[in-house]
Amino acid sequence: MASADDLKFQEFDEAADLLALHPDATTQSINEGGKDANVTIESEDESDLTRQTSDETELLGTEKKQPSFWTFEYYQSFFDVDTNQVLSRIRASFIPLPGRNFVRHSLRSNPDLYGPFWICATLVFALEISCDVSNVISSYLDDNIHYSSQFRKVTVAAVTIYSYAWLVPLGLWGFLQWRKSQGMNIISYTFLETVCVYGYSLFIFIPTAMVCIVPLQAVQWVVILVATTLSGILLALTFWPAVCDDTKAAAITTLIVIVLLHALLPVLSKFYFFSVPGGSDKHQGSMKAQQLNSTLKNTSVAH
Repeated sequence: MASADDLKFQEFDEAADLLALHPDATTQSINEGGKDANVTIESEDESDLTRQTSDETELLGTEKKQPSFWTFEYYQSFFDVDTNQVLSRIRASFIPLPGRNFVRHSLRSNPDLYGPFWICATLVFALEISCDVSNVISSYLDDNIHYSSQFRKVTVAAVTIYSYAWLVPLGLWGFLQWRKSQGMNIISYTFLETVCVYGYSLFIFIPTAMVCIVPLQAVQWVVILVATTLSGILLALTFWPAVCDDTKAAAITTLIVIVLLHALLPVLSKFYFFSVPGGSDKHQGSMKAQQLNSTLKNTSVAH
């Protein structure tokens, strides 16, 4: 029968013997206290991670804060557009298709000012350069026409085009907002979307101005008529859905005013930039005066 000494717990003695035989071995103690410590450490790590995530969220929220109206960053977002988007919108404005609203299918709630700004600037210089080149060709073909530089017309072109591209959309947007406030079922385009539509509608007049270099009145009127028709269709297709649910008289009148104001710009530009050179008119007047003088002299001699 085993003695009381044999029944003693010998854990520490056996462990010491094992360590003596294997000095390189490592030991690991597993107890409830260790588990609790590990759980406590993991809880602290999770708490730190949660606080770090919260700090990052607050930081991102601060960075995405809308900039002030008076800061450069506020307007920078209006020029945040890539080349492919601009080219796609130019193609859509150049060839308007029935059933495709320019705002809904091309702008897609992301209007820009980059395209309209540079289209207007390019059109200003295209008009001036085309006017000068046309006058040079006319003076070369007719010795009685004397060429003179027309660079003073740049200012007139810039004021006219930029005023049209901003003031007419502003008036139209204000009118639509007023009609909507009267309880009419009007589709609300933003002011930026309205400016964007008018800006891109002017692109077709850039190649038109280049064709008008040809000093032939018939050719100039034909290309101006085609360009005005295409760009007018673009405006009509875009703004008709916005006013079609208004009263019939108001909707038709609004659309007619939009098209007439749009046609007024190329017609006035034609008379101002591509009219018959003044030298030719002066020459014709002097020829008529000479003919009149010679007729009077012959009459006096006969008497």
